Amino acid sequence: MEHTARTRIHPMVIAAAASVALVSLVGAASIAGLLPSSQAKQNGDQVPVAAVTAPAPAPVTAAAPAPEPRRVVEHRTVVHHTNAPAPQPQVAQTQAPAPAPAPAPAPQNSALGIGIGAVVGGLIGNQVGSGNGKKLATVAGAIGGGYAGNEIAKRNQQQQQQPQQ
Repeated sequence: MEHTARTRIHPMVIAAAASVALVSLVGAASIAGLLPSSQAKQNGDQVPVAAVTAPAPAPVTAAAPAPEPRRVVEHRTVVHHTNAPAPQPQVAQTQAPAPAPAPAPAPQNSALGIGIGAVVGGLIGNQVGSGNGKKLATVAGAIGGGYAGNEIAKRNQQQQQQPQQ
């Protein structure tokens, strides 16, 4: 029996693989709408970078025309008065009860949530065990991850539907 030396994966390769996986997961979560969007607003006081780096233009010798003075615009509201109709005598009427509001639609299954969850669960399950136990853990992780990803996607759908109502 010959013993061959096991080669080890360089730590930089592991770090690169982890960073690619992390960036991929963040990108998929962003596309799926699982990450909150930025609420930042650009301030008008900032000077664009292109304006700072551009060379100053040569002075213009021709005089620019004087700007027109601002005109004041007055808005008037016209109100048309009409005589109110004479009150009608009240007749006892039975009113039908108001219809109940329609129930909110149930959230749908999300193929994207299932897919992302299954991939993440399978990757995590693959880190456990060895031999057939590793295969079983990978399959169980993929199934569990798919279920968890679907539930997360459903919860996000419910949260997005609540403010609209």
